[in-house]
Amino acid sequence: MDVKRNEPLPVFSRGTWDSGEVVSRIGGGEIGGKAKGLVLMADVLLAKVSPEEFPEFRITIPRMVVLPTGMFDSFMDFNGLWDLALSDASDARVAQAFQKATLPPEYLGDLRDFISQVEAPLAVRSSSLLEDALDHPFAGVYSTKMIPNNQPDVDTRFHYLVEAIRFVYASTYFKTAKNYFEGSGLDHTGEKMALIVQEVVGNRHEDRFYPRLSGVARTFNYYPSGGAKPTDGVVNLALGLGRQIVDGELSWGYSPPFPAAPPPFNDVGDRMRNTQTTFWAVNMGTPPPPDPMGETEFLLNPDLTRGEGDGVLDHLVSTYDYQSDRLRLGMGSKGPRVLDFGPLLVGETLPFNDLMRKILPLAERTAGCPVELEFAVDCDESGQHRLCLLQMRAMVIPEGESRVSPLELKAPGVILASEHGLGHGMKNDICDIVFIKPEDFQLSKTRSIALEVEKINATLQAAKRPYLLIGFGRWGSADPWLGVPVDWGQISGARVIVESSFRELNPDPSQGSHFFHNLISFGIFYLTVRGRGSSRIDWDWLNEQATVQETGFLKHVGLTRPLMVRMDGLAGLGVITAGNES
Repeated sequence: MDVKRNEPLPVFSRGTWDSGEVVSRIGGGEIGGKAKGLVLMADVLLAKVSPEEFPEFRITIPRMVVLPTGMFDSFMDFNGLWDLALSDASDARVAQAFQKATLPPEYLGDLRDFISQVEAPLAVRSSSLLEDALDHPFAGVYSTKMIPNNQPDVDTRFHYLVEAIRFVYASTYFKTAKNYFEGSGLDHTGEKMALIVQEVVGNRHEDRFYPRLSGVARTFNYYPSGGAKPTDGVVNLALGLGRQIVDGELSWGYSPPFPAAPPPFNDVGDRMRNTQTTFWAVNMGTPPPPDPMGETEFLLNPDLTRGEGDGVLDHLVSTYDYQSDRLRLGMGSKGPRVLDFGPLLVGETLPFNDLMRKILPLAERTAGCPVELEFAVDCDESGQHRLCLLQMRAMVIPEGESRVSPLELKAPGVILASEHGLGHGMKNDICDIVFIKPEDFQLSKTRSIALEVEKINATLQAAKRPYLLIGFGRWGSADPWLGVPVDWGQISGARVIVESSFRELNPDPSQGSHFFHNLISFGIFYLTVRGRGSSRIDWDWLNEQATVQETGFLKHVGLTRPLMVRMDGLAGLGVITAGNES
């Protein structure tokens, strides 16, 4: 994505936050990928949406200040941090060293003036040079820190802002980022970090600050269902901060041309078990114990009853009716609330979906490629809703010939078949398979499983042996009850990843998460096996292969001939066969 603006961003002007530029900068240097996407939306995309067309919504981007890479370079040089940052030091040691460091004096005056004018929650977000690049988008690899910024004295607010800046700088050199560079073949020494200090979108409710809803919208859908096509796109929605979606927790997904389409659940109970029950908010109340090296230091994760008490669920929930065993739109009756966004999408209480159908193709044309948008919606005292665009990044979509027919999923010799696959092409260099043993799998032990995967991954990666990884539920979810909560560094050697359903564990694939965005960008195949239709795994065949290593929850088997893995990203079909199949 190329930003159309020819001139540099306006310089931050002291004392003019409320009346000044929506986007400004402090210092010089590059502004990074994330900031470029925001500038492109501010300069081009917003001008293409007429306010008269959607009077219920005001469409904006949040006000923000960009701290370009010049400040990062000065910070690293001023404190002599380069050697430690590029070493094998632990995350804790890197974070501690960065928190002890001093921001360059030439930036302190503007930063202090900025924080003296703002008394609302802020998000300090990464915007590195490589972040959101089309070939290697570093989505979610670096940290974001949100601060309440509601303390009465400027000194305290400034202190927390500086801590947040130093924390995000440090995340440039955390283990996850270094593993990401190693897996991508890029030179970590060439990375530079810019930052965005951005208003958090939302409203305050007692000690909680959060938006009515957050979303991630994609112009290409890797998992279309019903009558939807991949090019129809997909939108994931959640109550509260968007962390719920991008961390792979439960959210509600739908295709914009079919907002009222029945969800892919077996029954009402299945639907209730697989919808959001907690949400993320900024903590505006009693400060927590200090944790400057924790990304969630100032965040809360209350349950849905808090949202109902805050009066924000009107457009978002349906209510379970015990007598009819059905869900009824809205909150007109007593019963369990189900966060399925039924009033908004089925009842059309607001023209939200019409707005999505307007913005998504505009965003794709603006960027010149398929894109992913992050956004949030709040509501002012007059009842007008504000949709804030938070980020726009390029997507990688399937190209070339790699057809898989439905009949091939049932053919002899297939050891794994998927009707919901992500990726496109063929792989024939995998002789190692690592899988969770079904008989030993326990949801309560997924964190332990993640550590076992990490050890085997490190061994195989050191030997430069790509492998197939098979597990249950969502890989990479922040919620350990939805699957194994690995980060990129723990599975960075896998080239084909499979998630299978297991008893009651059957969550939808999380298309909106950073984890998935990065898998796509690295060309890693991701197959979902639901245990119905033509999807299947030949567990007997797997257990007959030669065991290389076995742990409490995992088995690593080795093959004498590589697997043949074929993915049809347009049809969403994938097959894995043994031996040197043609």
